[in-house]
Amino acid sequence: MSSWRGLVLTAACSMGIPVVAWSQARGNSADSLRDRIVERIAATPEAIVGVSYVDLETGEKFSLAADTVFHAASTMKIPVMIEVLRRAQEGAFSLDQGVLLINQFRSLADGSPFSLDAKDDGDSSLYLRVGQRVPIREMLRLMIVRSSNLATNQLIELVGAAHVTAGAHLLGATRTQVLRGVEDQKAFDAGLINTITAGDLSTLLVAIEKGSILSAESSALMRDILLAQEFNEKIPAGLPPGTKVAHKTGEITAVSHDAAIVYPAGRKPYVLVVLTRGIRDGKAAATLIADVSRIVYQHATAR
Repeated sequence: MSSWRGLVLTAACSMGIPVVAWSQARGNSADSLRDRIVERIAATPEAIVGVSYVDLETGEKFSLAADTVFHAASTMKIPVMIEVLRRAQEGAFSLDQGVLLINQFRSLADGSPFSLDAKDDGDSSLYLRVGQRVPIREMLRLMIVRSSNLATNQLIELVGAAHVTAGAHLLGATRTQVLRGVEDQKAFDAGLINTITAGDLSTLLVAIEKGSILSAESSALMRDILLAQEFNEKIPAGLPPGTKVAHKTGEITAVSHDAAIVYPAGRKPYVLVVLTRGIRDGKAAATLIADVSRIVYQHATAR
C-alpha cells in the first residue's frame, strides 16, 4: 500500500468509516476511486457518509457504509411513490382519481392532531387547494419534484405507512422503515423516525431503472417524475451540464442526501446514492455530495 493511500485509509478508520466493499473491482482504477472518495470525505471531519454505486453498464459495485442507517428525510418519498403506483396498478384507485386534500394529520406518538406549515415545505402551491379534490397523479409528482410534504402525508394516508415499509422490504430494501408522514414533531421527539440506507435506496433505484418493480408504464412514469426533480444542487451539480439525472434529495438539520440514476451520454446509466449526517452547514453537505458525484462520474466515463 502506498504511503499516501495508507494515510487516507488511516484517516477514514479514525472517522469510523467501515471497510469499503467492492464487486468486480478493476485494479488501479478501482483503487483510485476508493481512495478519492475516502479522501474527500476525510476532508469534512464531522461527516458520516454512506455511499452506494452500481454501474449498469459494467456491473461494477462500490459501497461505503451502505448498510449504515440514516434518518431518511425526504428520500423516503421514493418507496412511497412505489407503493402508490403498486396500489394503482392493482386497481385500488386510479391515478387520475381526485382525493380531498386536508391539512390535518394525527401524530404517531399520541394521536394528537398536527398540521403542516407551507413555509417549511418545498412546495407551497398545494396549500392553496386544501378543501379541494386533487388528482393522485398530481400529488405523486409534487411529492418528488418539489418534495411536497403535504402531498406526501396525504399519499401516506391513502396507502398506509406500514404498506410502504412492507413493499420496500419485499423489493430487498430490508433496512427501510417508513413509520409515518413528515413534520410529525411529537413522533420525532419520541425517536419515531423514518430510516433508510444507501444500499436500500440503490436497490430501489436499480429496480426502477430495470423496470423490475412494476409494469413498463409505471416504471416509465417513476423515471419521468424523478427526472423532473427541481432541486439539483447535489449529485447533478457534480456532473457535466445537460447530463440527465433521475433523483430524489432529502434534508433536515445536519442530514443531507441524494439518490440518483445518472445517464451519461453513450452508455447505460449508473446508480449513485450519497447519504450524509453530522454536517450542520447545508451548503457544505451539498458540496460534499456534488464532489463525490464528480469523482464517480469521472471514474464511470473514463474508459
